[in-house]
Amino acid sequence: MTNLLTWDFWFNLNPGPLTVLNQKIFIGLLIAFVALAIFVLIIKRSGGIYRGFLNRLYGFYLANTVIGLVLFFFNYELVPFFSARFWLALWLGVMIIWLFFIIKKLRLIPLQKKEQEQVKEMKKYLP
Repeated sequence: MTNLLTWDFWFNLNPGPLTVLNQKIFIGLLIAFVALAIFVLIIKRSGGIYRGFLNRLYGFYLANTVIGLVLFFFNYELVPFFSARFWLALWLGVMIIWLFFIIKKLRLIPLQKKEQEQVKEMKKYLP
């Protein structure tokens, strides 16, 4: 655990391969992203007010699956610069920021729903 807190671990440009456990975790994460992308793709076909949110979530899972596959390939092939650990940390940071903006849009959906109900109520009385 102390190795995770060193500069050499994160910024070594030739870090060596991932351990077997870390490779299994990485592959499990990528499989989970693929499964969630397929699940979101099936759900978003139903439409509704959550369609925009589901489109963003599908794009998130699909893009991060591709990025994760590229990073896993570089780590597996031991490409010196692109297998550095800071790429994984950067990827995690970007994922967190991306999810923040997706959740921020999700919080606007109840307001849109209320606005649609008001418009529907108003149209009821118009000829």
